[in-house]
Amino acid sequence: MDRAPLPDLNNLDREALLDLVHAQERQFASQIAAHDEEIRRLEAELEAQRQWLSEQADDLHSRGERIEHLKLMVEKYRQMLFGRKSEKLVLKLEQLELELEEDETTRAEAEAIAERVSPSREAKPRSERKPLPEHLKREVVTHTPQRDGCPECGGQLRHFGDDISEQLEYIPESFKVIRHVRPKFACTGCDRVVEAPAPSRPIERGLAGPGLLAHVIVSKYADHLPLFRQSEIYARQGVEISRSTLAGWVGASSDLLSPLVEMIGKHVFAGRKLHADDTPMPVLAPGNGKTKTGRLWTYVRDDRPAGLETAPAVWFAYSEDRRGEHPRQHLKNFTGALQADAYAGFHHLYGEHIYEAACWAHARRKFHEIHVMHASPTTTEALARIGALYAIEDEIRGKPIEIRLSVRQARARPLLDDLRRWMEKALRSLSAKSETAGAIRYALSRWCALTRYTEDGLLEIDNSAAERALRAVALGRKNFLFAGSDCGGERAAAMYTLIGSAKLNGLDPELYLRTVLARIAEHPISRIHDLLPWNLAASLHIHSSQAA
Repeated sequence: MDRAPLPDLNNLDREALLDLVHAQERQFASQIAAHDEEIRRLEAELEAQRQWLSEQADDLHSRGERIEHLKLMVEKYRQMLFGRKSEKLVLKLEQLELELEEDETTRAEAEAIAERVSPSREAKPRSERKPLPEHLKREVVTHTPQRDGCPECGGQLRHFGDDISEQLEYIPESFKVIRHVRPKFACTGCDRVVEAPAPSRPIERGLAGPGLLAHVIVSKYADHLPLFRQSEIYARQGVEISRSTLAGWVGASSDLLSPLVEMIGKHVFAGRKLHADDTPMPVLAPGNGKTKTGRLWTYVRDDRPAGLETAPAVWFAYSEDRRGEHPRQHLKNFTGALQADAYAGFHHLYGEHIYEAACWAHARRKFHEIHVMHASPTTTEALARIGALYAIEDEIRGKPIEIRLSVRQARARPLLDDLRRWMEKALRSLSAKSETAGAIRYALSRWCALTRYTEDGLLEIDNSAAERALRAVALGRKNFLFAGSDCGGERAAAMYTLIGSAKLNGLDPELYLRTVLARIAEHPISRIHDLLPWNLAASLHIHSSQAA
């Protein structure tokens, strides 16, 4: 705080001097109080951080004990399997392997976050690392100092040795070892040792290169190979990488990539039209070995069918259940049209800021399912009439919003009006309990939301964009058996976000993640948007065409 200059004391009488002294005392007292308040605030922040770190340490200790218990259980079941085959035992063993994998990954991610929040001065003790297999091809990369002379005195440098470190990298269908060589030079004038700085790694002191990390992540979340199965595959190639090591890589990578996931979410919810859907995700309940049903939510922004060039993206979120409070939280800052199914949890959102655009694919599916089982003239005509609406959409896909709106008003709106009259008439001739009547009632009860797409050229006729985003998850559920924990569900949502958004932008997810992981450790957080899929698309498309 700046103080006003003192007046000339020689010109002040006794009372004025006393007043000045009292004023200075009050000013100093105020400053001292402010400083004391700032110290108390900093002390409170420090105590809160200490408490958080203590809780994290307790959690890590608890997870460590749990991991050791699971390892014993895995070994027990492996011994029980020796010499005999039991499908139940195989399934139980795979479930334990996945549970152990998720716990180890979560522990690695928590350690990465704790290290970022409060970096330790001393390197953490690590188990002795096995040397990389000698049979793997070595690629030597030499890093020399940028200057020819000594940075201290300008003297001539004399090469006297090398610092060598190795990094395991993965190229399509094979491994290789990158040997980083940093020649060491001594100044002939002042004996200072000069060498190039060590190249950055995605994971500090980590063995894996960005290509290998990307391959592990994509194999787990896009190709649905659990880490313990990947470990077995790599072992057949002569490279021993334990499941716990792979889990550590995935956890640390998840923490590293989290700012990108957050940026994609902001981009998705900034649009004025969203596609939303959800799907069940079996999750292992802690303690009893049974599964509970979590939920994976997806929100897609894709305006390309309306002729816009805004980048498409998808954002996933995991929740422990399907309560409506979850989409309310996800959509708290969204304003616009929500294209979704008839899930009741969305209904309370519709109002001043969010309005509903229903899905004709859901309405059509109800008639189709009945038609497949026992076709009737009613289901045949319903499918034909809905098919005519889709034929119009095929013609205007990718056209500007104004043209789409004009065509829908001129051609689709009359068909919809006629379809409604036909449905109301057909309903009167059907038994109220028949499945066909139920399908008609489903459409008529949502007629306003089903026809809203004819009032806005940006909207779509259905919610296929969200359903396509969830197809990969459905396959993953089959291959994964279940997610190993709630943390595993949240991590899966983050990785599905990155992989799904890369696909929507025409990118190979593995190439995209390899590029990002090679750069993100040293990339300024203020420019994290540079690494979003659509901002890398042009350069990666060129890279792909050159590689081909």
